Amino acid sequence: MSLPPAGALLAILMCSAVSFPAALARDQPPAVSHDGLKLASSKNVALLYIREGATLAGYRKVILDPVHVAFDKDWSKDRRDIDADDRERILNGLAEEFREVFTEELERSGDYEVVTDAAPDVLRVTAAIVDLYVTAPDVARPGRTYTYTVSSGRMTLIAELRDSETRAILARVADRKEASNHVNFQWSNRATNTADARRILRSWAGALRKGLDSARGT
Repeated sequence: MSLPPAGALLAILMCSAVSFPAALARDQPPAVSHDGLKLASSKNVALLYIREGATLAGYRKVILDPVHVAFDKDWSKDRRDIDADDRERILNGLAEEFREVFTEELERSGDYEVVTDAAPDVLRVTAAIVDLYVTAPDVARPGRTYTYTVSSGRMTLIAELRDSETRAILARVADRKEASNHVNFQWSNRATNTADARRILRSWAGALRKGLDSARGT
C-alpha cells in the first residue's frame, strides 16, 4: 500500500499543530487526543501521545519528510524590517538544518539509516516547526546596527511518527524550546542564531534516537 503524498500527511499534521501548542500551555493536557492517542510520560519532550500497543522496536530506518516551518504569529508584527526574501531564507535555512541535524544524530552510531523508500522496518517522521521567533535575525544590510541578546529565539516542534507502509500513526509529540539563555548578552548574528537552532534541533533528534534505542532495549 503506498503512502499518501507528503503534502497530504503535512495537512493532517497541521491540524494537530493548531491544538498542540495550546495543549502545551495547559497544566493538565487532555489524557486522550482527538484521534484516540493516549498521553504518556516523557523525559525528553513536553507532550507525548502514543497509540495503544504501538512500539518502535522494529524500526531501523527513518524517512524524514520535508519539515514545514512557520513563524510565530506576532513575529511579523514585531519585525516589519525583515523583508520577504529574508523571511524565506530563515524558514528554508531552518528546514535544511532540521534534515541535516536529524540525519547526523540518527546515523552517527550506525544503528539507524535515513532513507527515502517505505519498507516494513522504516519509520516515517512528519514534522512541523511552528511559533518560530527569531529575536535578532541577521539580515546583513549596510548600516545595520549590531544586536545583543540573552536568547536568540524560540520554536515549537510538532511531529508524528507513522509506520511507512501501513500509514498507521504510532505517536505524536510536541515540545517548545527556547535557545539557552546566555550568562551575558551576546552579539546575535547568523552564526550564533544557527548554532542555537542546531542545539535545539539536536535535542529533538536525540529524543527520537533515544526512543528508538529504548524500544530496542539498548
